[in-house]
Amino acid sequence: MAALNNLTEHLEAFVDVTRSPTHHAESLKAIATSLEKGVLSINQLVVEMDMYLTTTDDVVRARGSILLLAEMLDYLKSKPLDNAVVHSLIGFFTAKLAEWRSVRGALSGCLALIKRKGVAGVVTAVDAEAVAKSMAQSIQVQSLALYDRKLCFELLECLLEQYPEAMINLGDLMVYATCEAIDGEKDPPCLMIAFHVVELLARLFPSPSGPVASEASDLFEFISCYFPLHYTHTKGDEASIPREDLSRGLSLAISSTPFFEPYAIPLLLEKLSASLPVAKVDSLKCLKDCAVNYGVSRMKKHYKDLWPALKDALYASTKTDLSFGLESLTSPGFEMGEIHREAVNLLQRLVKQDISFLGLVVEDIRVNMVFDTISRYLRYEEMLDTSKLEVLVVSQILSVSARSSVESCNIIFETFFSRLMNTLGIVEKTSPGDLVHNENSTVSTRLYHGGLHLCIELLTASKDLIPSSEECTSTPESAQQSWCSIVNRFSASLIEAFTSAVQSSNDDCSADAYLGVKGLLAMGMFRGGSSPVSRSEFEKILTTLTSIIAANSAKTVKWELALKALVCMGSFIDRYSESEKAMSYMAIVVENLVSLVRSSHCSLPHPMILEATSEVCSTMPTYVEKMVEGFEEAFCSSFSDFCVNGNFKSIENCSQLLECVTNKLLPRLTEIDGLEKSLVNFAISMWNQIESSIVFSYDFNGREFVEAAMKTMGEIVGVASVDSQNSIIQKAYNVISSSTLPAMESIPLTVAALEGLQRNLSTRDELILSLFASVIIGASPKASIPDVKSLVDLFLVSFLKGYIRAAQALGSMINKLVTGSGGTNISTDCSLEEACDIIFHESDSSKTICGSETFLGKICLGFCGSLDLQTRAITGLAWIGKGLLMRGDKRVNEIALVLMECLKSTNSSGNALHPSAMKHAADAFLTLMSDSEVCLNRKFHAVIRPLYKQRFFSITVPILESLIVNSQTPLSRTMLHVALAHVVSNVPVTVILDNTKKLLSVILEGLSVLSVDSVHKETLFSLLLVLSGTLTDIKGQQSVSDNAHRIIECLVKLTSYPHLMVVRETAIQCLATLLELPHGRIYPFRREVLQAVTKALDDPKRRVREEAIKCRQAWTSISSRSTPF
Repeated sequence: MAALNNLTEHLEAFVDVTRSPTHHAESLKAIATSLEKGVLSINQLVVEMDMYLTTTDDVVRARGSILLLAEMLDYLKSKPLDNAVVHSLIGFFTAKLAEWRSVRGALSGCLALIKRKGVAGVVTAVDAEAVAKSMAQSIQVQSLALYDRKLCFELLECLLEQYPEAMINLGDLMVYATCEAIDGEKDPPCLMIAFHVVELLARLFPSPSGPVASEASDLFEFISCYFPLHYTHTKGDEASIPREDLSRGLSLAISSTPFFEPYAIPLLLEKLSASLPVAKVDSLKCLKDCAVNYGVSRMKKHYKDLWPALKDALYASTKTDLSFGLESLTSPGFEMGEIHREAVNLLQRLVKQDISFLGLVVEDIRVNMVFDTISRYLRYEEMLDTSKLEVLVVSQILSVSARSSVESCNIIFETFFSRLMNTLGIVEKTSPGDLVHNENSTVSTRLYHGGLHLCIELLTASKDLIPSSEECTSTPESAQQSWCSIVNRFSASLIEAFTSAVQSSNDDCSADAYLGVKGLLAMGMFRGGSSPVSRSEFEKILTTLTSIIAANSAKTVKWELALKALVCMGSFIDRYSESEKAMSYMAIVVENLVSLVRSSHCSLPHPMILEATSEVCSTMPTYVEKMVEGFEEAFCSSFSDFCVNGNFKSIENCSQLLECVTNKLLPRLTEIDGLEKSLVNFAISMWNQIESSIVFSYDFNGREFVEAAMKTMGEIVGVASVDSQNSIIQKAYNVISSSTLPAMESIPLTVAALEGLQRNLSTRDELILSLFASVIIGASPKASIPDVKSLVDLFLVSFLKGYIRAAQALGSMINKLVTGSGGTNISTDCSLEEACDIIFHESDSSKTICGSETFLGKICLGFCGSLDLQTRAITGLAWIGKGLLMRGDKRVNEIALVLMECLKSTNSSGNALHPSAMKHAADAFLTLMSDSEVCLNRKFHAVIRPLYKQRFFSITVPILESLIVNSQTPLSRTMLHVALAHVVSNVPVTVILDNTKKLLSVILEGLSVLSVDSVHKETLFSLLLVLSGTLTDIKGQQSVSDNAHRIIECLVKLTSYPHLMVVRETAIQCLATLLELPHGRIYPFRREVLQAVTKALDDPKRRVREEAIKCRQAWTSISSRSTPF
């Protein structure tokens, strides 16, 4: 009973037109939910609706019964209903189609029932036929509102799709109804469905005696008025449909039936000749669809009109700027607009569909005259624009035609290729290795650029038509071999011609080199056993291109073209698994280039050799293995040459080789199979070579080599698997154990012992230490490192001697060790606690702490030791602290306190701290908070605890703020602000926004303090970026508004900051951003701001002047605004 009471309420709410659409929707949903759950039945719903069904009020009856029932059925389309119920409902809605006040509900109800599928209870074919007949006879679609018209088209579409047999019975009536419905329609969603309805009708009535055939003229007239589509709807329009989709729907409708052919093709040809580009594109697309659907017999009648129109479209859409650059080596070389692309697609379709169309192309006078044009100009740049156009368009026409099919390719080559060869003076061979000599012509004097371009286009078009092994058995031999045999007859001479073009090129004419290399590339890209190019000819192509790489001493256009061609050919061989060609490529290209890398007497600059070798060999895994082996030999040879003979050129070559490995190979590790194994072997070979070079005969300041070696070693270890890492680590440990470095472990950690430490390691030991540190930095936490305790000692003493890499390695070890005595991931003999005992042991007790009482802390605070020792200790402590910080270890807090103590003007004993030590301590906070590229990052498997920066921020910032307030000297105050700026500028911006109220004052003070000295310009800029991020965010809006006067004062001063352009630029941008604050807050400072930005108009940097202009205009305009306060 309660359910029926609620139903009455919901019915009344739905019928009441004064209620909001939201109320209507809620009532509808409530009723539908009751029906879906079975609380209410359809019969009960109809009984309760009796008063609305029988009322004399047309509006109430239409809304309260018919529309409501229809909406219910749409909600319940998957709910099973009895066939009898469905029959009664569809009959009811069909009858209501004749009542114009009820038409929306009737259409919705019919559509909801027609869409029902499967076991849910469906409409019978007889009922569907009745619906279609009633709709066709009772409804004038174009007299309805938009929504109702769309329902009509959807109902037509649904009837044709789901009840085709029933619709066939209605025949002419359906066609008439469609014509009447479409006539005058302008709404895109309706048209989209209407075009599909035409498609469905064409599919339903394919017979020449059917209603579509008899009414084709009228039906086409109704849809042709929309072509070409003039689309004025914007993206903001309701139910917006992209123009491309609507145009595609119209094209499919026009091409849907051959009966439209007499009317469609003339219309499309007429629109193709129009000046409107969109009309040309739509016409070409539609013509292609028509060619597919109308059939050859109908299209053939229009060939004589179609070919000239298509040719004119190609000429009109082609530009004469032919590129001879590197990027065009694998493309046509000129810009192809949409009209050109669609014209090419249509031509290819026509030729592929009917070979007789090719007769028009072959016999065309303009096409045949191109050979006269070619022979008049040797160079492309000498041609008139009209001649260039002829060559480019005819090349496109012939190449596209040739690409369409093997048969069309045979015709094109038989008709034009020999003629083209004769024009170029290229002769054919009568037997393998022999050429027919023509005394009246030589290849070198007749290399017409236009002819070479046409030749290359034809060769490129034909290369994809080489049949596979399966196709060879099913295709007649004559069809397979015709064009291949023609190319084969001229292949040797063609290769000679293209080679001659390359060799005759110079820096003044890149076209010769471009055409020559592109021609050789085209000849080398024929695949399969049926290739018209023999293996010896293919090898000659490789030899020619490789010789260009090896001979040029500078990176010329020719050199770059040859390299790209070799890379393309290597990729082609790998893609199609050309085993014979792969062997030739290995022997001629790979081995020659690798031998150049190994050679010490090559005239080619070493970076060019490495670039060429890495690019070429990366095309196939087997080549990569060969290349890395060559790199190993080259490194060992050059390194040995330096160690024994002191050849500094050799060590420079080693640096360049290592940079190539790092920059070219490592980024492609995931792309190249087997590369990891090869690189690990390379790293071990580096250690073997260093191990065998016991003494360097010559010392050198080779930081470039050491930096390259460290980076390569660390990167290789970082990408290697754990097992591979263990192999490298063990080898590196063996080498370091055999050096003099282990003696450093025994140095006692006393001031007396450490005072004498200098950066006095031998060249070899410094290299070993740096490389071993890189290995440790790149190692995974799961890797096994032997004798960790001794290594901690070694790195500790090393960074106190001034080797920063040792400090970074120690920080990495501390980061990856696991707490507890139960073992560790990175080692088996040392835990984190034990490592910290070694590093932080107190000078006069066994107590383990990390603060100022430790020996390291006392050095940092200047209680003992020299200034150099003090600054080294501070730097090392920062890297150790970073390792602890990232893993979330609380020991970092004590380290931070030590560093903060170093920022005070005096230590606890009253001794003044040196400015250099204070500067190092301030910069230590940058080390702690910034993201490092060289160590302690995800690439090198660092242990990173989430939110570690936020926690450090919350601990250190209050302390730093307190120290700033109590600072006693300007220097101490400045250094504290530097440290605070490093912390603040390296936390996520959300942290700053959450603390804007607390931070704003200290940020503004920091900007003022740091702007005094140019030494802090980068830190100043970082802090200014933090301020800029707070100006517009809603979280800090109130704080910014309250401090507007201080912010503007600070920014005005920075607009004239002389030491860094981006500071001035950002300050002006921030002033412009402040205009979003309330008018009353900023208007009093308008004059000061305008004076400052006016001065900035004379800034020497253009970017600053541009920002000043924008800012000045914005601040000038605020005088007219009303003040909200």
